[in-house]
Amino acid sequence: MIARLSGLLAEKSPPRVLLDVHGVGYELSVPMSSFYNLPALGEPVVLLTQFIVREDAQLLFGFLTAAERATFGELVKISGVGPRTALAILSGLSVAELAQAVTQQDAARLVKVPGIGKKTAERLLLELKGKLGADLGGSGAARPADDSQGDIAQALLALGYNEREAQAALKALPPGIGVSEGIKLALKALNR
Repeated sequence: MIARLSGLLAEKSPPRVLLDVHGVGYELSVPMSSFYNLPALGEPVVLLTQFIVREDAQLLFGFLTAAERATFGELVKISGVGPRTALAILSGLSVAELAQAVTQQDAARLVKVPGIGKKTAERLLLELKGKLGADLGGSGAARPADDSQGDIAQALLALGYNEREAQAALKALPPGIGVSEGIKLALKALNR
């Protein structure tokens, strides 16, 4: 299993990139959100990957953030949503926008993504409910105002915890806590 690649960016042509890892070129498909944040050609880059094997192909997908990779993994588990569709969704919506659409059950937002029809959008909303960490105790509108909560959650995701674990740790934190202290307390709670 290929989980992460670190090398020099050799080529980029949306949505594909070629990563040179010690003389071996890996071709990856990346969502546009990652593509736009890639460094210049010849510069070093680290991509988290998802390797998918099918009867007719072996596909490698790359992501700059753990949240994107985790969301991609959840999307491809849904019946009727393949890797290309998942990539299109992540190219059309950020992880936060997708999570907000799921929380608000906003099918109209998903239908705006090319290749997503009404039925697929409704299936996505149903299947992803409770899996993206978007359901923050039913207070979807109140949480975004607290930047420290979002920063703590992103730190936990970057450390390898999944959305559900991160949200459970956030609920245990006292309100108004700072980012660094919040991360310490969340890690203590998760390691129990």
